[in-house]
Order: sequence, then structure tokens, then C-alpha cells
Amino acid sequence: MTANTRIEIRGADEFRFDEILTPDALAFVARLHDQFAHRRQERLHDRMARRIAVENGRDFRFLPETASIRRDDQWKVAGAGPGLEDRRVEITGPVDRESAVQALNSGAKAWGADLEDATSPTWSNIIGGQLTLFDAVRRELDYVDDDGETHRLHSGELPTIVMRPRGWHLVEKHLKFTDRAGQRQAASASLVDFGLYVFHNAQKLIDSGKGPYFYLPKLEDHLEARLWDDIFTFTENALGLQHGTIRATVLIETISAAFEMEEILYELRDHCAGLNAGRWDYLFSFIKSYRERGRQFVFPDRTRVTMTVPFMRSYTELLVATCHKRGAYAIGGMSAFIPDAGKPELTQESLARISEDKRREVRDGFDGTWVANPALILTARAEFDHELGTRPNQIDLLRSDVNVTAEQLLDVRSLDKTVTDAGVRSNVSVALRYIESWLRGVGAVELENIVADASAAEISRAQLWQWIHYAVVTEEGTRLTVSSVNAELEAQVSAAERFDGDQFDRAADIVRLVALEDDFPTYLTIPAYAHYLVDELVAVAA
Repeated sequence: MTANTRIEIRGADEFRFDEILTPDALAFVARLHDQFAHRRQERLHDRMARRIAVENGRDFRFLPETASIRRDDQWKVAGAGPGLEDRRVEITGPVDRESAVQALNSGAKAWGADLEDATSPTWSNIIGGQLTLFDAVRRELDYVDDDGETHRLHSGELPTIVMRPRGWHLVEKHLKFTDRAGQRQAASASLVDFGLYVFHNAQKLIDSGKGPYFYLPKLEDHLEARLWDDIFTFTENALGLQHGTIRATVLIETISAAFEMEEILYELRDHCAGLNAGRWDYLFSFIKSYRERGRQFVFPDRTRVTMTVPFMRSYTELLVATCHKRGAYAIGGMSAFIPDAGKPELTQESLARISEDKRREVRDGFDGTWVANPALILTARAEFDHELGTRPNQIDLLRSDVNVTAEQLLDVRSLDKTVTDAGVRSNVSVALRYIESWLRGVGAVELENIVADASAAEISRAQLWQWIHYAVVTEEGTRLTVSSVNAELEAQVSAAERFDGDQFDRAADIVRLVALEDDFPTYLTIPAYAHYLVDELVAVAA
């Protein structure tokens, strides 16, 4: 038991971890748990109840009980904090030192420092990531490459850091919290990530002319936003910060949240900067929610579900209109392509598609967008520069022409329903290879010329489950069954280039668990983390 706290450290004591896991920092994390751990459990319970209701035939809807909030045109959100006024291109990715230096030297306007989908939550990665952020805030970050060359942050203006903690559904098993009743439980990953970062860095960020800013992942409703808002207010009071100093951008990456965007902004209004359209997680959430509701909800190959299909257009246009009505920034989706000098035709074609995608976003009213690779920044920025000029945003574009209905958000009937053998192989490959990498502690990996994170694996395994469940027949005539998909999985494991320490066999077991069984785990990372990533816990003496 760490002195003066009720947080027990069960992870190894690695180099400089004591700078993050200080008694005062852990005491603050314990206070967050005292105040909010029970409410987190309530929100997770409500998630399960909503999931069951949808599975039993209840569709998502705009809430009648919050209609007065949507009708009231007077309220606005706080908007951009210092350093967030111009967000036209943001780079996002993991928080290892090399990735962080590259992102902060990239010329992007902001860096989405991702402790969630782009980070494999090993103990080393999570606390090491906090150290990366600690050093980045103080402009002391560097790394040494394989050739022994040291890379440092440049001396100019750096992107504003927007940290993405892990979602409410995840725990941190390397830290055990003992509540006031004496019950021990794994700490909330959200509270750990947020608490350690804000405790160590909030004042330093303010002193630098910016502030403690966050991307909030996987929110499912406005009550989860209210919980975060209460955490922000509690934190500001506890750390002596002015109310509203903390700012959050919410990732709208669940289908339920799309129906409560305005209410989410309202709950966070004193702390809210904007919303972000998270494409792959949104599609995953849609499939997960409606996976057993009939063949009309079967999705085609994931590459066929573009941002221009009608239900995705409805989602993104509603996001822009909602944000601008309330003075919030609307941030567009991810471009994850990796340019390859050895494939000039593919690179040219992909960059042209990215330009087209970003041109659509900025003309729709988005104020900024995401890329995963520094080489994409100039391509994305050119489209936003052309439309915005010197303006930092286009919040004044109110999109009063947008009137999206619940039926439009749920309308997948117009989708091209084609499933191909190649689509099946691709989903098996992405799920297998991403999970293999994740088990080795790498949470962002190059697959099929894109930077893949957990969302790519989630949608891949969800589609496999759905296609098997409905015995879908591919365009080439292959009927998809547990046996046929498992045969493809085994073939890919056999064909994989094996190496010492690879995790292909374990990864294949996880794919079978989350895609080939009758039960459908809500997130693949939950069983994968519980059974594979923390089975080597090292107890540390107090």
C-alpha cells in the first residue's frame, strides 16, 4: 500500500515511474475514485440496460425528456481555450517518445495524445506515456533512434496537446483502489489517466499559455458527459484552477451519442471545446448495437462504407450543425493512409482521395480534421487553408439547411450490401495482425498502408461475427460460417512470418473469442486485457 493513499501499486517499478506515481498524485487519484467510482459503475450499468433494450427491438431516438434543451437557442459552450483557436489539422497517435516527438515537430495545430485506441495498455506504456507527456509539457522530450541519434523538440511553436484518456469501460489492473468500506477493486482507467496527467501538468500548461485539454472517448449518452463535467469541476476546485480551465472535445463514436450530441454539449458547456466525428468506432458501435436485429442491418465490406453513404452523411452533417449552433468546433474524421515512396501510384491515388475527403469536410463546415501520419498534414491543410484562409474556424456557418431525422441516422437500407472473399480475408488479417501487435505492446501499427488502431480491429471482428451470424454468401459464392472463417484464420497464422516473441497464436485465440463465438464481447480489449495483458502482474512492496 502506497503511503497516505488507498492506491496499491501492482506494476513493476521502472525507470522514473516514481516521478509520476508520487504519493500526492496517487492521493489525488484516490480522491477521484472516492467521488466518482460509484457513478462510473452506474453509467456502465445503464449502458448494459440500453444495449439489451436495443437488442430487444427498441431503436435509438432523440430524447423527448431533453427536448427543451434542444429548443433553447440561448445557451452556448465555452468553446476554444487558449491554444485551441485554430484546429484545422490535428495529428493523433500513441504516446511513446518517438511518436510524440514526431507529432510535436510535425507542424500540426494540435496533437491528440492517445492513451486509448492507439496505445496497448501495458503498465510500461501507460506510465511511460505519462512520462512522455510530462516531459513534452516541459519541452524536455527527446528520444534516441536505432542509429544512436538523439531527436528533440524544435524551438518553435508546438501543437497544443489534447490528451485522450481510456474510456469508462476499461480498468487499470496494475493499480488497486480500496474504497472507504474497505473493498478493493481495479482502478478506473479513465480516472487514472486523467488524474495523473492533470495533477502533474495542469499548471504547467496554463503557465505556457495553453491549458489541460482532453478528448473524451466512447461516450454513450449525456449522463456520461455530466459525469465528466462534474469531474472537471471537482478537479478545478481541488487544484485551485479557475472554473472552465479544463476543456474537452467529445468523440462522437457511438451510435447512441449521435442522438444526444446537443445534450452532451449542454452537460459539458462550461468545459466544452467541440465534437469530433470518429468514423471506425462509430461504424463498430452501429454494428454492435444492431448486430442481431435482422439482415437489413448487415454491413458490406468495410471499404464500401464511405463517409458519403447517406447515413454517414446524416451523422456528420448533424454533428457540424449541432456544434455551430452552440459555438463548438466540429472536427472531422481520421485519414490514416501511410505514403510509400515504393508505391508512387498508390500514394498518388490515396493522397487524391484524402484531398477529396478533406475538401468535403471543410465545405460541409468542419473546422478541422485528423491525420495519423505527418506526411498527410500538408495535403489536409491545403484544403482547409483554401476554404478558411486566415480565419481560425467557420463556426459562423450555421448549416440551418440541415434537418436530420432518427430514421436517416439509422438508414442502412441504401448501402451496397456486397461482401467479398477479399473483404473477409482483410478483416481476418486486420483483426489478427492488430491484436498480435497489441499483445506485444504496440497499439498503432501499419496494416494495408494505413495506421491501424483498436477501432480497425473492432470493426473487422464485428463484421466477421455479423456475417457468420447471418450466413452471408460472398460475391464469389462462399457461405460464411464459423468453420470457413476459422479456416481462413488458421491459414493466415500458418502463412505469417514468425519471429521470437510473436503473439500470433494468442491473437488467433482472441479473434476466435471475440468473432467466432455466440457471445459478442462489447469490446475486444476487455477480455484481451484481462486474460493476456496483465497475467504477468508484479507485486511491488509498499
